[in-house]
Amino acid sequence: MILYYQTHSPFARKALVFAHEIGIAEQLQVIHHETSPTLRNEKVHAENPLGKVPVLLRPDDEAIFDSDVICAYFDTLHDGRRLIPENGEARWRALRLQAVAQGLAQAGIGLRWETDRRPEALRYPALADGYAEKCEQTYDWLEQTLDVDAPLDIGHIALATTLSWMAFRHLPSFRNRKKLSDWFDAFEERASMQATPLSGETHD
Repeated sequence: MILYYQTHSPFARKALVFAHEIGIAEQLQVIHHETSPTLRNEKVHAENPLGKVPVLLRPDDEAIFDSDVICAYFDTLHDGRRLIPENGEARWRALRLQAVAQGLAQAGIGLRWETDRRPEALRYPALADGYAEKCEQTYDWLEQTLDVDAPLDIGHIALATTLSWMAFRHLPSFRNRKKLSDWFDAFEERASMQATPLSGETHD
């Protein structure tokens, strides 16, 4: 299988960390592709009409995207404990945490557009403030609700890769939330995270 990837994407990294955690990373050929809304990548667009990574190319079958769907597919390829629980409250907790992590990453991306990536004359400070507030409120919610002793699931992987990206991009910090910060530091020591460091700059 081929994974179209980006070394500075929290979403692509989520999929690759997931693959490491379930022991199938060696089955992937990982190929970095630069993409952005203003930089068309023809190879990525040929597989995903949104032009975004990650994209999973499977031999003799259709491409799969985005990270949520790729991880769900990966979870069918191993014989171990499922990282996307199949039923019960564990399933909804894992999917809810994944959704919160994905939303946090999107808020961070929006904030970067309004503070760094968009030409300064076109930036909208009120929108930047709104994105920053979403980040802070999400950190507060996580500090109150995160079960640091729960078995590993897709939500934890999504959260760890998002928090790592937030720090990588110098976005609003979660470090004054002790429980969340301690949990993240422990997660960063996992082999899956060590094998997938973030690197590179966005090209628009």
